[in-house]
Amino acid sequence: MNLQGKKIAVTGAAGSLGAAVVRAALDAGAAVAAIDHAPIAPADTKNFHEFGGVDLSSAEAAEKTFASIREKLGGLDALVNVAGTFRWEKLEHGHLATWDLLFNVNLRTAVAASMAALPLLVESKAGRIVNIGAAGAIKASAGMGAYAASKAGVFKLTEALAEELKDHNVTVNAILPTTIDTPANRKDMPDADHSRWVKPEQIADVILFLLSDQAQAVTGALIPVAGRT
Repeated sequence: MNLQGKKIAVTGAAGSLGAAVVRAALDAGAAVAAIDHAPIAPADTKNFHEFGGVDLSSAEAAEKTFASIREKLGGLDALVNVAGTFRWEKLEHGHLATWDLLFNVNLRTAVAASMAALPLLVESKAGRIVNIGAAGAIKASAGMGAYAASKAGVFKLTEALAEELKDHNVTVNAILPTTIDTPANRKDMPDADHSRWVKPEQIADVILFLLSDQAQAVTGALIPVAGRT
């Protein structure tokens, strides 16, 4: 995909999927603001701007970060909300803190980042938001209640925001991956057939299409990206 001249913000940019999206966007010619709670290593290109140590569950931190993005990039055309985490925990003997954690990281960060980015995206001639949901939130299995609930919230955020922004030429879509082939998932599931999992680079390819001019007619979509699982 050609994203030459586009200005893109990616949350969760230090993780496996976020880093893949950043690399793909840079390769496609975009200027990228990489945001994460963790530190972000600098890249040897003038099109890369790192924003590490950002708690996007804070509205104040989100607003400050996107004000800096406006200053450094001169605007914003797209936001990719990748920031997220996972916990497997049954309700019996579980903890409310797990529900709070997954809500804050998986949903609240996407809401706060979208709120802070909206004025910039509306100014763009073709604004884009892409959220990361989860195929496992369509029907939750045992131990997946908190995770699935937080990701189901991402579904509804995507649908509602797509309707809100139709008249502003801003599209909003979500990717629904199955198990992603990351080092952490391989460690947690060493006996699984990793060849059947979806790779971060494959998800990044779909995201780049949704960020492109060719995807202007796609909004409010929840798109499964399942590999061969």
